Amino acid sequence: MNRLFRLKEMPLHVMLLPGVLFVLLFAYGPMVGIVIAFQKFSPTKGLFGSEWIGFDNFTYVFGLPNTLNVIRNTIVIAVMKMVGGIVFPVMMALLLNEIRARFYKRFVQTIIYLPHFLSWVILSGILWDVLSPSSGIVNDMVGWLGFEKINFLGNENWFPFVLTGTDIWKEFGFGTIVYLAALTGINPALYEAAVIDGASRWQQTWKITLPGLAPIIILLTTLSLGNVLNAGFEQVFNLYGPVVYSTGDILDTYVYRLGLVDFQFGVATAIGLFKSAVSLVLISCSYLLAYRLANYRIF
Repeated sequence: MNRLFRLKEMPLHVMLLPGVLFVLLFAYGPMVGIVIAFQKFSPTKGLFGSEWIGFDNFTYVFGLPNTLNVIRNTIVIAVMKMVGGIVFPVMMALLLNEIRARFYKRFVQTIIYLPHFLSWVILSGILWDVLSPSSGIVNDMVGWLGFEKINFLGNENWFPFVLTGTDIWKEFGFGTIVYLAALTGINPALYEAAVIDGASRWQQTWKITLPGLAPIIILLTTLSLGNVLNAGFEQVFNLYGPVVYSTGDILDTYVYRLGLVDFQFGVATAIGLFKSAVSLVLISCSYLLAYRLANYRIF
């Protein structure tokens, strides 16, 4: 019986084989390069010929004056994005849930979802034009209101908020769909009972809708904790410049400059390994919290 069961499962294992090989080749194979973090790496000598220097790269990188500031920027920007990425989709889902015109509701969903499909390479060009201090429409409106024009992408104080705002604008449509799907799981009988009891729309939202969304909000919040050190390389790389390094430089762009611009391969690998180790701990904690708070399991 067990042999027959295994034979029936064989096609499924064969179907999984290409995916497993892909993961081994492109996810686990490159992990051999971790040794670069402990070497004075030279491309001409390769992985096995470069000088072994232990933890000197880690000592050096954490002794750099910019490293702690970059870590702080990464955490601040990532947390701002996480908070905004939860609050705004929930608000939009609640608003769309109140719309009874089905065509208009779907039209709005489509419009807010479209930016999700655009890459930051395209959006960055649009944002550079829209936020331009000389000819951008946003600064034209600021000037019409009688205020001084702002160089949003060249001002270190404004730049983190621009990153957060544009990221929320790009992704909140996707999050809205997730919460709208969760709203369909709330029992309509609860709303009917609330109407009979004389509850207003606000009271129904506060007492029924938000508690119904609470499990998915808790789940997505806890799972997002693993991305605290991922502040969005593609977005930052396409929008930032040396003038905003003090508040806009993150770990991924820092590693890029150290490794591919300054050719400090060992140092860049060291800080990348540090980020990966911390992210592993955070992801493990996030899944533990998701299991404890929302009864979420991977399998």
